Amino acid sequence: MIPRYARAPMTAIWSPETKFRIWYEIEAHACDAMADLGVIPRANADAVWKAKDAEFDVARIDEIEAVTKHDVIAFLTHLAEIIGNEEARFVHQGMTSSDVLDTTLNIQLTRAADILIEDMEALLAALKRRAHEHKMDVRIGRSHGIHAEPVTMGLTFARFYAEMDRNLNRLQKARFEIATGAISGAVGTFANIDPRVEEHVCEKLGLRPEPISTQVIPRDRHAMFFATLGVIAASIENIATEIRHMQRTEVLEAEEFFSKGQKGSSAMPHKRNPVLTENLTGLARLVRSAVTPALENVTLWHERDISHSSVERGIGPDATIHLDFALARLTGVIDKLVIYPENMMSNLNKFRGLVHSQRVMLALTQKGVSREDSYRLVQRNAMKVWEEGADFMTELKADPEVTAALSEAEIEEKFDLGYHTKHVDTIFARVFGET
Repeated sequence: MIPRYARAPMTAIWSPETKFRIWYEIEAHACDAMADLGVIPRANADAVWKAKDAEFDVARIDEIEAVTKHDVIAFLTHLAEIIGNEEARFVHQGMTSSDVLDTTLNIQLTRAADILIEDMEALLAALKRRAHEHKMDVRIGRSHGIHAEPVTMGLTFARFYAEMDRNLNRLQKARFEIATGAISGAVGTFANIDPRVEEHVCEKLGLRPEPISTQVIPRDRHAMFFATLGVIAASIENIATEIRHMQRTEVLEAEEFFSKGQKGSSAMPHKRNPVLTENLTGLARLVRSAVTPALENVTLWHERDISHSSVERGIGPDATIHLDFALARLTGVIDKLVIYPENMMSNLNKFRGLVHSQRVMLALTQKGVSREDSYRLVQRNAMKVWEEGADFMTELKADPEVTAALSEAEIEEKFDLGYHTKHVDTIFARVFGET
């Protein structure tokens, strides 16, 4: 993982030092359980803990693996070098490599999820703050990229909050789903190790025992986990794309904070580009790229193969580190996003009242005009605005078929922006649980 998109706490989870420390804790707790059951001598189990404060030599383990061609055996050999061959005699008794590897991966993913949950909580706080700050600041809503009807900037932030709140719930469920461990031995039958060893190890490491494993923990759990990360990434891109649109020069309703001394272009000194949200779009693609391989990992041969292993060595660190960085970056963007209410209102009025067309049409139907005729009357006046630059209200007041049903005062009343914001409080109450 390149340092540019990596933050230290998340990166540390995937370091060799952390991995080997978890491997050690699994083996040590397993020895404790086996000693309690009378399977191995208590003295041997206690001896394993002599390495509790040891710094495992990653280079030495790599050196051993170059000969053994087996990473777990290389680690166990190094552990024996630290605590003594006789003391290490019962380490890994009845276990298989997947017991260590799979349980470790799930611990790492669980710890990664804890960081991501904190990231999302910070993002939600920023979105909520900005939603309330701009609760009633009116802007034009767009469908197909074309002016539709008024909304508020607060509602824009609120819908992003609601989306991310759903994602937080999904991530919490994915964390629960992935927090299992397996110490079940070859092909998962517990033939050579007591199930109580698994229960003890999982309890000590904050996991639940996998109800039934083969020689691996079932990969549907991992598929759900990475799919959840993919959905979160898609939501990040959704928000980033809206901000990128709002920063376009001809829109400029919002803008990424441009710091003192920042440069936007090597060629054009005037540029202030949405580089952070463009970066978020790219990072989202990287996170989502982990989803399909995770789904394909669900299918393994019989009780085990290692076709999933190389995939997970890549997507585990990559997806979680990229998403951690992206969530933190998006939080910063939202926190400092510069909002331009005057531009929002200017854009809303760009087509001189057209955004009120539906309300005029509905008013005509309420006065007894058929829906077909109401639509026809409003559209023909609207087209004059599109094609001739006319003023919509002026055209409506000059149309005898319209004024036959609506007085000038009634037409003017249909251009009140407050009509479109009257249920904002209701929507906020639904999103934020406020009364």
